[in-house]
Amino acid sequence: MRTGVPLMAIGISMFILGLILFYTIDYSENKNLEIIRNTGTFVGLTGIGVSVAGVLLFLINRNPQPITENFDTE
Repeated sequence: MRTGVPLMAIGISMFILGLILFYTIDYSENKNLEIIRNTGTFVGLTGIGVSVAGVLLFLINRNPQPITENFDTE
């Protein structure tokens, strides 16, 4: 199974969720909202890493090398 594509989708959704949490919360009044906003930063940065891992897995598994089982020596 190709694991790169679902991993890229999860990473992109994490990045978008992090952007939403970071930019929509005004933390000036409540200290708990500041913690949630900082969590959005962490989720967004983690989403970037997951997306990059998905791209790398997709590229690695794109064209696997054929296995040669001819071990005859002449």
